[in-house]
Amino acid sequence: MSAIESQPEKIHLPKTSESEQLKKIRHTASHVMAMAVQKLFPKAQVTIGPFIENGFYYDFDSPEPFTDKDLKAIKKEMAKIMRRKLPVSREEVSREEADRRIRSINEPYKLEILEGLQEPITVYHLGEEWWDLCAGPHVDTTAELNPDAIALESVAGAYWRGDETKAQLQRIYGTAWETPEQLAEYQRRKEEALRRDHRKLGKELGLFIFADPVGPGLPLWTPKGTILRSILEDFLKKEQVKRGYLPVVTPHIARVDLFKLSGHWQKYSEDMFPMMADNDGDRAQEQGFVMKPMNCPFHIQIYKSELRSYRELPMRLAEFGTVYRYEQSGELGGLTRVRGFTVDDSHLFVTPEQLDSEFLSVVDLILEVFKSLQLKNFRARLSFRDRTSDKYIGSDEAWEKAEGAIRRAVEKLGMDHFEGIGEAAFYGPKLDFIFQDALEREWQLGTVQVDYNLPERFELEYVAEDGTRKRPVMIHRAPFGSLERLIGILIEEYAGDFPLWLAPIQVRLLAVGEEQLPFAKQVALEMQLLGIRAEADTSGDRLGKLIRNAEKSKIPVMAVIGAKEVEANALSIRTRADGELGALPVAEVCDRLNIANQTHGNF
Repeated sequence: MSAIESQPEKIHLPKTSESEQLKKIRHTASHVMAMAVQKLFPKAQVTIGPFIENGFYYDFDSPEPFTDKDLKAIKKEMAKIMRRKLPVSREEVSREEADRRIRSINEPYKLEILEGLQEPITVYHLGEEWWDLCAGPHVDTTAELNPDAIALESVAGAYWRGDETKAQLQRIYGTAWETPEQLAEYQRRKEEALRRDHRKLGKELGLFIFADPVGPGLPLWTPKGTILRSILEDFLKKEQVKRGYLPVVTPHIARVDLFKLSGHWQKYSEDMFPMMADNDGDRAQEQGFVMKPMNCPFHIQIYKSELRSYRELPMRLAEFGTVYRYEQSGELGGLTRVRGFTVDDSHLFVTPEQLDSEFLSVVDLILEVFKSLQLKNFRARLSFRDRTSDKYIGSDEAWEKAEGAIRRAVEKLGMDHFEGIGEAAFYGPKLDFIFQDALEREWQLGTVQVDYNLPERFELEYVAEDGTRKRPVMIHRAPFGSLERLIGILIEEYAGDFPLWLAPIQVRLLAVGEEQLPFAKQVALEMQLLGIRAEADTSGDRLGKLIRNAEKSKIPVMAVIGAKEVEANALSIRTRADGELGALPVAEVCDRLNIANQTHGNF
């Protein structure tokens, strides 16, 4: 298994130092907004309005839809309330008194909220004009809110209590900060995040699509996107061959009994697709099939197909295996959270004596991958179990040995690391690599896990040097994690401007006129035979538009071909990294491109 941590769809902006004061500001801003809404729209009923990351929201039941023009009016009314310097006061009331007050203003949603509250029941007032059930915290007065540091951002639909069978409400989102400068920086970063959004760039660059007839969370890869996937897969496969990994391929489905034995069905079934009935035999329903959420039980079966000797260990089985998770539709987000994704999965079967050295070797591979992808800003998380939780399997002794191996590795390597208690997989602890991107958002990428428990559950053995039967230890590892998530992150990290060796199309040949087009096609074919990803633009557009289209497509190298270039068997080179480089012989261009591919360097 590769424990792929999922990310919600919304864009995560960097977390500033969110002080308690900032939380109070945001919570109070939500109340000020609700007060402003009810002043302008007396028929609007309030429901809930918490502070959230970067801001706040409130849900309203209003007979009229809110418009952008309404948001401007609400913001203006909020500024008036802030300038009035209304005191924000807390009051404890009995359940009966709260019920009486709510009924007197005819707010049925508040009655339902009241039913779920534990005592003491607290109410927060803005002056003497407006109040709501709330646990706080809040600032002391609306004067502590700066109107120039607050903005209303959008209106969205939301179901009451998140239940689609209940009333549909209108949710107004806002953002609040301590200073106008903080707001401006937040808005700048938000614009940059939207500019880098992999969903937008993926469509513009023609890498992948989603199609309603196929279903949500199931990406379809275009030819260019498939080339990008193949580049990454081929790169890792070469690195794995150097390190003695053996390729395997396993099915997409298996009997549910396999996952009952591994423990996934008991611990993970809510995230798995429903079981498909097996129509063969009396126990058909009990022996149904499921789509695999993990690859490890399959690799275990390959190991177990023969009695292994200590001489065969370590055995390193590797697969780009597609797995399936039944994510809720509202939690899907581009490539970063999908229902079908490919894991660069490997499972190493090692003797206890080999564990430390093999673990270090896996970490070395992951660091080499990150270096090649130019992913430099990351920390290691020691994802250990929460001893108070019952979600884990195996003995304390097994867990202590596994956690000890991980701790020894990071200490020996001197890695920047922190502990994540409760982040372990249900069968073993992990070393997760948490990457911080250009917008200071954090993502989990590679992972390495130590597992004493699945070898025990599947009764794995090897013949030791003294002839006795012993249990191997398993290492689960995935340098990329999810290939889909990695590509989504790379698109945003590079803003779609891939390094030369990763670009799906490396060179576009631009013929100045119709007469040069045969030469452009010939050179493109020669480059393709050398493993260079080249194409000739056959659109027939003028040179200026050819160049603009190549720039828009973020092609790393453009080769302009006029009459002089054809005569000299040369190409006039223009790169995104270095601009105009002048005319170069075709052979030299090919040599430089080949070297760049081999070294992951520039042209």
